[in-house]
Amino acid sequence: MGSDTAEITLPAALEQAHAQAVAQGLLYAGGVHPTIAWALVQAEQAVLVDVRTAEERKFVGHVPGSVHVAWATGTALTRNPRFVRELESKLGSNGGKEAVALLLCRSGKRSVLAAEAAAAAGFVHVFNVLEGFEGEIDAAQQRGKDDGWRYHGLPWVQD
Repeated sequence: MGSDTAEITLPAALEQAHAQAVAQGLLYAGGVHPTIAWALVQAEQAVLVDVRTAEERKFVGHVPGSVHVAWATGTALTRNPRFVRELESKLGSNGGKEAVALLLCRSGKRSVLAAEAAAAAGFVHVFNVLEGFEGEIDAAQQRGKDDGWRYHGLPWVQD
């Protein structure tokens, strides 16, 4: 593939997300709805990368077949200084920095930071999965009632 990104044809949903990202001045490729993310993963057009902590994956659940590269670690959410290197290593067989990667966190906020860092490191097609795995906190201080991967009934498992 080399560094010529013109060789890659993105699915229409990602082209639209990227166009919106450019219009909004985002520093990464864009954001996609969880149902679109799952459809792209099923069609083998993207890799789902879970950027939550190992503890979140184990105790809250995770998407089967997702790749894990923690953006931060532990309960203090200490930034993983090896994030970019680990991401490149995990995506190596899928195109490395040119792979289409969909980053998923709890609510869609940490994955934005991870996508920005990846884009700054030269990753070309890194998208944020909007709403995250659990969604935003609602008025009752609970997640998963209004949005998020699990709210939409998408596949997940718990250890």
